[in-house]
Amino acid sequence: MAKKKGKNAAEKQAASAVAAGPVGKFKELMEFFEESKVEIKKVVWPTRKETITTCVAVLVVSLVVALYLGIVDLALSKIVEAILS
Repeated sequence: MAKKKGKNAAEKQAASAVAAGPVGKFKELMEFFEESKVEIKKVVWPTRKETITTCVAVLVVSLVVALYLGIVDLALSKIVEAILS
């Protein structure tokens, strides 16, 4: 099966090399959109609940990292200030 796909890819590449020009480019563009449409139908979109849960998790982790970096920055600036004064 993998060899069959390889042959199709090679045939497409050869055909695209032959079909250089505006008409060939338009056909390639149309093929791209058709293949994209097929792939979009395969996508499993998350539910609203999953999206909200993930968003909240990202916000919480971002807040924790921001607080940690803020505290480390404050501590280091105080240490440098103490050394320099």
